[in-house]
Amino acid sequence: MVRLTRLQQQERTRAAVLEAAREEFAEHGFVEAKVDRIAERAELTRGAVYSNFPSKRALYLEVLVDLVEHAPPEPPPPSPPATLGAFARVWLERLPLTGDTPGGGHLQLRSLAGVLEDEPARTALAQVTRLEALLLALALESGVAQRRVRLAELVMTLLNGSGHLADTAPGFGDPFDVAHACEHLGGIEIADTWDPPHLPFVAPAERCQDTWGPPVGLLDQITRRPVSLDVDGVIAVLGTNRLAAAEEIVRAAGPGDQVTVVVVTSDPAEIGRLVRLRISDLAGCVRRVFAHSAWPPLKLVLDDGALVAAAARAAADGGAAGNAVDGVGTDGVGTDGGGVDGGGVAGNAVDGVGTDGGGVDGGGVDGGGVAGNAVDGVGTDGGGVAGNAVDGVGMDGAGATIDDDTEEAIRVRDGRIVARARGRGAGYAVATA
Repeated sequence: MVRLTRLQQQERTRAAVLEAAREEFAEHGFVEAKVDRIAERAELTRGAVYSNFPSKRALYLEVLVDLVEHAPPEPPPPSPPATLGAFARVWLERLPLTGDTPGGGHLQLRSLAGVLEDEPARTALAQVTRLEALLLALALESGVAQRRVRLAELVMTLLNGSGHLADTAPGFGDPFDVAHACEHLGGIEIADTWDPPHLPFVAPAERCQDTWGPPVGLLDQITRRPVSLDVDGVIAVLGTNRLAAAEEIVRAAGPGDQVTVVVVTSDPAEIGRLVRLRISDLAGCVRRVFAHSAWPPLKLVLDDGALVAAAARAAADGGAAGNAVDGVGTDGVGTDGGGVDGGGVAGNAVDGVGTDGGGVDGGGVDGGGVAGNAVDGVGTDGGGVAGNAVDGVGMDGAGATIDDDTEEAIRVRDGRIVARARGRGAGYAVATA
């Protein structure tokens, strides 16, 4: 018998937990589901479940993400006049069928009823919904010199309302009528202008000439392909409470600029999965309906480890952040549980423990000026180089925290950072620099 590596065993355990959780949520729904029963279904201990997912909500959101990201193959896109109707029909495929159990219907709908009861989660949902509308609008605007955000918001309001009624009043309404209504919305004249009042008062970006060493291997959620962060353009790091600022950046960017929005949060396990669920769902519908040339001209990265922000801050300090994903790092190596620093530069580990103060399920504090990295905890440095945390919070030496209110941006040109800004309006300031 071939002996499994630790990573292979972790993947097998995680898959077993997800499968068992899918069955439990389909049978009992989110509220009545029990972690003990999930562990029993998976033939694992309760501790094994919690070692992979910190809470029942995090597990439920991951089950929904898994359903969305394993959608069926994409059919060819329809003709342009039928685009909104086709988008609605694809979106409405989630409506439960006659005979589905209540729990199964909740999963099919990606229902969040009873899941998001706290204010931080509701705030994040409001912001990500605005980002969803922007992504749909950018696809609708392809080849048209007209803002379509209000139209996209109207369509998403109608579709989400239909989904809510299907959840709370099964059988009400006809989805074909909803799709037909969405198709006709495209012919309604809606006054739609772009003039945010606060932007003229945003402070200009700081000019600089910093060497840019971006992390690699991050995925663009729209195309599902790796994104290149060394291309000329604007990179904005937005916390989940600032996602609405994405439009400021897109509208202000110059011709030829690659605009990349990097989403960060202080709670990757729950808020991060919520954002991933909603964006993956919307982007999957867009890919199935719109021609590739009409996909939103925006790169969208979900950066749970705050690697991009760490690299940008390190560049300002003349250093370079070490990045590790499941054991591989730059200027620092981590292997399935061991992150080692690289000569005074932070070595970051995902699914591992950072040497020089790293901890698991706790706080990592530096031991000699090198960032301590934590999984499910807090990494804090003492030497001005950003400490990165997975399922936690990273903090740099200046005391600026990467959290849900973060807004930072840089402009990249010829492999260097030529402008940077931090705070409200940072993305706009850098896009116009």
